[in-house]
Amino acid sequence: MIWNQKPTAQALNELGRNTLGDHIGIRFTEIGDDFLRATMPVDARTQQPAGLLHGGASVALAETLGSIASYLLVDLKTHACVGLEINANHIKGVKEGLVTGTVRAFHIGRTTHVWDIRIENEAQQLVCISRLTVAVIPKRAPSA
Repeated sequence: MIWNQKPTAQALNELGRNTLGDHIGIRFTEIGDDFLRATMPVDARTQQPAGLLHGGASVALAETLGSIASYLLVDLKTHACVGLEINANHIKGVKEGLVTGTVRAFHIGRTTHVWDIRIENEAQQLVCISRLTVAVIPKRAPSA
């Protein structure tokens, strides 16, 4: 297992309460030994005007998955994780239902993490592939 801490999916959903991910319906569903999985609905919150899944919503799902994955790897007393770069290729349109994102590590270093996020439709067809780089930064000591 790669995780420093392994909470439940329910705990991750509580962590995201009242955030962008909560607003657009992202829900963590599975925590494996080396992956996280979450779903997101394709509905009025996540569609673009033509009725397709908005690419920005896919990117929000990808960044949520990768950021939380980094969060589970570091000592939160001494370090923080911040997104450094993200890219996404949108492969297939989706008009309705749920999409599922799965994040796995490409690289887990001392100062950076690089994540592979695959988003699939309900037929397990690839919808979007994304790569997120997260910077692991030391927390500053509180000022006196």
